[in-house]
Amino acid sequence: MRIDQRRAHWADEQPRTRWVDQTAFHHPRPDLRLGARSHRVERAGGGAYDRISVRHTVHTSTAEYTLLINAPDWLGHRIVGEALRDAVAELRAVDLTYGPNQPDSLVSRLRRDEISPDSYPPLADLVDRCAAMRAATDGWFDAWAVPGGFDPGGLLGGWTVERAAARLRAAGIHDYAVLSGADLTVRGHAAHGGPWRVAVHHPTDTRRAPLVLEMTAGAVGTSGVTGRRGHVVDPHTGEPTDRLAAATVVGPDLAVADAYATALYAAGPAGLAWFRTGSDYRPLFAHHRR
Repeated sequence: MRIDQRRAHWADEQPRTRWVDQTAFHHPRPDLRLGARSHRVERAGGGAYDRISVRHTVHTSTAEYTLLINAPDWLGHRIVGEALRDAVAELRAVDLTYGPNQPDSLVSRLRRDEISPDSYPPLADLVDRCAAMRAATDGWFDAWAVPGGFDPGGLLGGWTVERAAARLRAAGIHDYAVLSGADLTVRGHAAHGGPWRVAVHHPTDTRRAPLVLEMTAGAVGTSGVTGRRGHVVDPHTGEPTDRLAAATVVGPDLAVADAYATALYAAGPAGLAWFRTGSDYRPLFAHHRR
């Protein structure tokens, strides 16, 4: 099943990712690196003088996020600052309001049957997305098969980032990157004026050269790089699974890419069939466990 993604409101939101010929890649350094354990933002080179460049890191109870903003100077520092505060507030709000580990969150209350999915529109969207990904992955991503009840798990992190990114776009900022761990979403252009150059390192083999992507819209989602074995459950058996050491998926939306990566990590090589029917999503790494 192919996910029917919402049409992008802005032209720059259309997915644009170019796999760079590694032998012809001569840029001195990428803008962003996704590694085996965490992300890294390279030191910026010479940016345009008519741009406002901002880097901000925020911690919630479950994750660390880095926001990079490259806004036109005419937008003004006040607008950029307000947009950043809105995005940070959204990251914190989602953590408190939807986090399965928060006893009073909407997800926890849903698990206790205190509310229905339709009680709050964002909760309904989260549940609908989980249902769509369960269908798209032949049940390998199943938020209802987790011990303890409904847990959006591998989709929630990407959903959180995309909601924060939407706050930036609503403020008129269309050149940004938001990173969390080995995941990211980007739009527009980096401070140097070109596409965001993203070096995706192999999640387990540090000797491999990174895969370099040039992105003006898109996301990269990864599962399995925390080093914790058994953190993903086989929804068909209820037992922990680790058929792969790690899985990385690229595509338009980080919530979907994250869910695909989680499902691929659980299903192993059989999950590669999901990407052969015209899907907008593509696996970058599906590394077998030795």
